[in-house]
Amino acid sequence: MKKKLLVSCLVIAFALTAGVGLAQAKKLRVVGSWNSLTLFKNFEKPFWTEVVPKELGLKTSMTSLGQVKLKGPAVMRQMSMGVFDVVHTVADYVVADSPALAGLDLPALATDLKLAKKVVEAYRPVMAKYLEKDFDVKLLSVIPYPAQVLFSSEGIKGLGDLKGKKIRASGWTTSEFVTALGATGVTLSFSEVPQALQRGVVDCAVTGSLSGYSAGWGDVSKFLYPLPVGGWDYVIGTMSMTTWKSLGKEKQDKLMKLIKEKLEAPAWKVTERETEEGVACLGNGPCPHGRTYGLTIIPVSEADKKKAYEVLVDSVLPAWSQKVSPEVVKEWNETIGKVVGLTAK
Repeated sequence: MKKKLLVSCLVIAFALTAGVGLAQAKKLRVVGSWNSLTLFKNFEKPFWTEVVPKELGLKTSMTSLGQVKLKGPAVMRQMSMGVFDVVHTVADYVVADSPALAGLDLPALATDLKLAKKVVEAYRPVMAKYLEKDFDVKLLSVIPYPAQVLFSSEGIKGLGDLKGKKIRASGWTTSEFVTALGATGVTLSFSEVPQALQRGVVDCAVTGSLSGYSAGWGDVSKFLYPLPVGGWDYVIGTMSMTTWKSLGKEKQDKLMKLIKEKLEAPAWKVTERETEEGVACLGNGPCPHGRTYGLTIIPVSEADKKKAYEVLVDSVLPAWSQKVSPEVVKEWNETIGKVVGLTAK
């Protein structure tokens, strides 16, 4: 009997410690966002390949969205299958499987970073809840790309000229926004856009100013409208819940502290600067990143700012609220709604 009891205790002890041992022994397989952009190069990659091994003693291997070539929510689903441990991806890419996430970044919702930060902090608990429910992952970080502006191969003067145009939207809420303006929203991955603009598959495309600059969109565009019609295109960092639990509380707490101090805070700090630098580099400079493209920068009118807000209230917010449950609408109203003074019905 004593021998059986001892064996039972050993089995229980192994079960409790196996997860921690696994996390310490294996490499964390990390997928970063787009490797051509500064968020990956300057923040995600150094954090996971230098900071985490040094501070937590965890081995890591790093790849990116472009290298794994998995579209939409597929890369998130791979975590539940044990293929990856950590994934950084654009929230808009996964809203088909988790529509509550789309409430974070509605077009014209937060036109400056100060308000965007308040929106993110208010909605973070809601996002964490639905990411765990829909993908069984832990939310680690939320970081904005530069403001999502409009690149165009055709001459436009403002939002009124988008009617009849084919526009690559950065997400389905942006597609809803341009549709309300009489345009047609087209779904294309980030890497497919330059060729689509060049061949006339689309007339315009929405992405971050410096993101578009870094990816060569200036070569296939002639005009830039710097109104943030696509919001901020937040990148969410997530970890498999199995991997998260295997870390143990001490490492969990230290990892979250490191993410806040070494990843989120510095990345947020440069976003506003990169928005301005992207516009300057796409126009006539000065450009700290290299060549300028000489695109015509279209002045943003007060009338268009007002029009964008009206489209948000009359079209985008109602369309989103119809795609989610009454519970999600209630949670949005109690968080983001209070921050921006809007009520979704």
